[in-house]
Amino acid sequence: MKDQAEKITSTETEKFFTTPLILIFLIVFIDLVGFGMVIPVLPIYAQVAPFFASPAEIGFVVSIYSWMQFVFSPILGRLSDKYGRRPVLFISMLGSAVGYIVLGLANTLVLVFVGRIISGITGGNISAAQAYIADVTTRENRAKGMALFGAAFGLGFVAGPAIGGITSKYGVHIPFFIAAALSLIAALAVYFVLPESRRFDATLHPAEPGGRIAQLLGSLKEREFGTVNIIYFLLVTAFSIMTTAFVLYTAHVFGYNAEQNGYLFALVGITAVIGQGVLFHKLVKQFGETRLIVFGCILMAASFFCIPFVTPVFTGLAGLIGVCVALAFANSLASPSLTSLASKITHEHKQGSALGILQSGGSLARAIGPTLAGPLLNNAANTLDGHTISRTFFVAGGIMFLAFLMALYAVRVIGRHTATA
Repeated sequence: MKDQAEKITSTETEKFFTTPLILIFLIVFIDLVGFGMVIPVLPIYAQVAPFFASPAEIGFVVSIYSWMQFVFSPILGRLSDKYGRRPVLFISMLGSAVGYIVLGLANTLVLVFVGRIISGITGGNISAAQAYIADVTTRENRAKGMALFGAAFGLGFVAGPAIGGITSKYGVHIPFFIAAALSLIAALAVYFVLPESRRFDATLHPAEPGGRIAQLLGSLKEREFGTVNIIYFLLVTAFSIMTTAFVLYTAHVFGYNAEQNGYLFALVGITAVIGQGVLFHKLVKQFGETRLIVFGCILMAASFFCIPFVTPVFTGLAGLIGVCVALAFANSLASPSLTSLASKITHEHKQGSALGILQSGGSLARAIGPTLAGPLLNNAANTLDGHTISRTFFVAGGIMFLAFLMALYAVRVIGRHTATA
């Protein structure tokens, strides 16, 4: 295994499509298929018997995963720096499988929360996977590697929601068991075929004091990294408000079920794959990360403001598809640009910790977003209506407009910052 690691970090660093990079792409894809399957199913799953959750409770069910991930993501990132990426990825994927099983077997709302908590605790493997990519790519290929990582997310969101929606016809709990099986497959792939990428040197990994909040606040003192962190936080907050509200919005306005929502999320995934896997690297070469962030943020803000006006009477399915494509394309430009910048301005031997802090902020945003979305969607009768839907997406649009202003500031603070910088 040591020889493999040395090969990764020496003879193969000049190539981009190395065997370890392809393997981590496939493993992340499998893991994200399972994660994506939950998205169109969970809000509807929690709404029906025996749970009968209100919109506010659904927001908390969605957010509790990220509250746990917020606490544990930087811990797993630092553990991956110290002990290696493989053991962290393996254990976290096993935990995800357990969480999905508990969720599928739940017969009370409390057990639904328990399943989400278990998955959230072990769901901070994003930072370890991103650090793995940083290990096996050169600085010049870093943006391309992060875009490939984003494409794995996109592909997961193509297959995952569609599979989740289709299989929900056979029982709304079935997608959770399939997700558990996929997490087990990903864990086995990590254990048996993925080589370790991290070179171990205890002197390079001192413990970082302070808790998660302290680390996030501390990162704001660093002008460049702090700016990236704030934009990423705002983007993920707004996007998580949307993903929580979208299924309930389409169910209320268009009468869609989990299957139909699965197809819409699959469309979002296809757009993300094209945007991140095909267009992003070319666009970042030409315009630089910061400018792509600016464009992505303003496009997302405009899309959120448009959603409440998309109805069967006014724009129909064409309008719904259009706004989904716009959101996915905007996110496929802004999100990998932010991750690439964070990686570039961080010391090589602290990639896991820095990306862990970034993802910890993202986890906090994914927790805050649904937590906000629940009460925003909830009316006095503990249901949702046209007014609550509108105000929810308008809040998301306002947050993205603030992210757009911060992105303009980033152009000044960080500069153009191309992929080859």
